[in-house]
Amino acid sequence: MLNHRAMDQVNAPESGWRGSREGWLEAGYQALIENGIDAVKILPLAKRLNLSRTSFYWFFADREALLAALIDGWEERTTKPLVDATTQYAESVSEAMLNVLTCFLAANVFDSRLEFAVRSWALQDEGVAARVRAADEARLQAIAAMLVKWGHHSAEADVRARTIYLVQIGYISMRQQEDIETRLERIPLYVKIYSGREAEPRELARFAAGIRRSYA
Repeated sequence: MLNHRAMDQVNAPESGWRGSREGWLEAGYQALIENGIDAVKILPLAKRLNLSRTSFYWFFADREALLAALIDGWEERTTKPLVDATTQYAESVSEAMLNVLTCFLAANVFDSRLEFAVRSWALQDEGVAARVRAADEARLQAIAAMLVKWGHHSAEADVRARTIYLVQIGYISMRQQEDIETRLERIPLYVKIYSGREAEPRELARFAAGIRRSYA
């Protein structure tokens, strides 16, 4: 009698091809953002990829290894671009704030769908929840450090950072749906409230043009 691995190889839709680590990760990512963590299982992913189940084990020791890689990918697609945005070149605090807002508003910079999925996952996994808390702290510290650099006292910078960050995460967590033009109309006031300074028209024009290009 054939064991499960042998049967999988016999029934493999594409015998002799195991796919790639990136392919399995992408399938896991899609399953996570579409249907949540319970959908990230080896057999359904194999069916999605039209591969045998045993192909998975050429790239990952087990499901937990895949989940760990997905969490690492979440950090790369969310925390890293946000922290990087806080250190981008700017000529004023308002332009620095627009750099941060670009991270959240531009297409394919901060992965909002993955952020929502991971935060939902964290509700049932304390290990993931700890990673989310650490990411929140790193992001807040980065924004606060940016504001301190531009002259805000540390206590004020901390509160401003929380106002900025929690509003943006609230948009994601509440799945707020606004067209990009509506959000752009609000940006001048957001910048004034967040940074304490009005953005120059030229700064806003560059910002809006960049956001619209990202959706083109």
